Amino acid sequence: MKRSTRQLVVSLSLMMAAAGAAAASEIPQIVKKDGRFALMVDGAPFVILGGQAQNSSNYPLALNKVWAAIKDMHANTLEIPVAWEQIEQVEGKFDFSYVDTLVAEARKNKVKLVLLWFGTWKNTGPNYVPEWVKFNNARFPRMLDKDGKNIYCLSPQGEETLKADKKAFVALMAHIKKIDEAQRTVIMMQVENEVGTYGFARDYAPKAEAQFNQPVPQAVLDYKKSPVALARSGTWKQVYGDYADEYFHAYSIASYIEEIAKAGRAVYNLPMFVNNALRDPLESPVKPWKENFASGGPTYDVIDIYRAAAPHIDFAGPDVYGPESKKFTATLDRFQRKDNPLMVPEMSNAPEYVRYTFQVLGRGAIGFAPFGIDYADYSNFPLGHKATDKTMTEPFGKIYAAFRPMERQWAKWAFEGRTYGIAEGDDRQPQTVDMKGWKATISFREWQFGEQKYFKDVKDLPAGTEKPNGGVAIAQIGENEFIIIGQRARVKIDHAEGKPSMWARVEEGRYDASGKWIMERNWNGDQTDYGLNLTGNPVVLKVKLGTY
Repeated sequence: MKRSTRQLVVSLSLMMAAAGAAAASEIPQIVKKDGRFALMVDGAPFVILGGQAQNSSNYPLALNKVWAAIKDMHANTLEIPVAWEQIEQVEGKFDFSYVDTLVAEARKNKVKLVLLWFGTWKNTGPNYVPEWVKFNNARFPRMLDKDGKNIYCLSPQGEETLKADKKAFVALMAHIKKIDEAQRTVIMMQVENEVGTYGFARDYAPKAEAQFNQPVPQAVLDYKKSPVALARSGTWKQVYGDYADEYFHAYSIASYIEEIAKAGRAVYNLPMFVNNALRDPLESPVKPWKENFASGGPTYDVIDIYRAAAPHIDFAGPDVYGPESKKFTATLDRFQRKDNPLMVPEMSNAPEYVRYTFQVLGRGAIGFAPFGIDYADYSNFPLGHKATDKTMTEPFGKIYAAFRPMERQWAKWAFEGRTYGIAEGDDRQPQTVDMKGWKATISFREWQFGEQKYFKDVKDLPAGTEKPNGGVAIAQIGENEFIIIGQRARVKIDHAEGKPSMWARVEEGRYDASGKWIMERNWNGDQTDYGLNLTGNPVVLKVKLGTY
């Protein structure tokens, strides 16, 4: 009997170990349920608490300054470029030594990787293609303007360019599979970077003109309806009128990217996405392109065209460099769709953007990554932080440090639709969050004790609130239980139907590595009488409410 019991225990242990190994070896993927998405890593939802390195930090000897910043930021993922020019300086001869070093050091630092393929386009230009591509217009044609002159951008109609880019990307994916298939350090790929063209609506070369005057493909017609009442089918101009140039250019670039992504995923099927520089998210109605953004990029108004033309791309993500709170929220609204997961793959690292960490993660994003997270002596101010030291990383690091112990739980709650997030608006006004059965009210620039109406003569304001930087993320983990994390904000929660309610318990603590809640202390009295007051040091609260 004892022998049988021992055999059963051994068998169960082997089965559990095998199941764990199988989960660990599952390839990352993006899954969808009820209009929500999760990035699955090692068989479970994962949220990217990331940082993106600067463009020129993608070399082995530069990585020490990257890892130091990623560590101080408490990030779980590094986004970093792999440039076509650095892996194929000579046509047909590939050098992946940088990729090998990067992956090995990422494992050493216990960080996942999202690799950014800087191929044909980086910020719409060809700066990262090899020299044998960059200066051979005959083989690798540039776009032509209306006068037939070359412009700066490589043409999406360039067959040889596509062939060469695809070959390099496939070689990269094959190499990643070879060195990383078992350990899954690389969890996602960005294909190209901020594509489109500034100042030019589309390619006017003969080949492009011929395609522009052909009927719009049925797949595009099925996805993208015309903003104006025109023909249901026909040429791009006949169907889309003044929007035709931008839409055609988007289709051309998306089709080009599709060929690369499809070929790469056939070799190693990692999730893939595109990023983009933004157009005004508050424009209503959406107007035709007027040299006011990068035509052809995956802006919110042409996501449908990218869906039709590039089915092997999982989503389009916004790169946000406008600090205005209304525009930031509108951008999230535009990109968080039932067919498009929310991820902010690139954002300014300036102080006024820190508050948006709570909003993005609270809205159920699969990832978030401020840009310029390394200690190289380069600042992209005024788009980013002036500093290139810990002054830049620490504000984000405080928030990530609070999220990290519960990152898997948070990702799971987000996938279940249980999370909410807000950032302090430029108007500094209170905001409300409607949850299941409850409503939260979040106010800002409050002291920790008392109500403002009690102290009308007190003109002092809490230190650190000179500019908007408050934010709160909430997960509803039960019918009347919540996890709250935030900074420089006051949180009150009332019953949605107005029933009298009060705090049952407010525990400050953390989750351990196994997902168990560890309480540090229970808030009560002065700490709860005037709401839950969150200072500049983010804490995690486990809250239970009751009605009476």
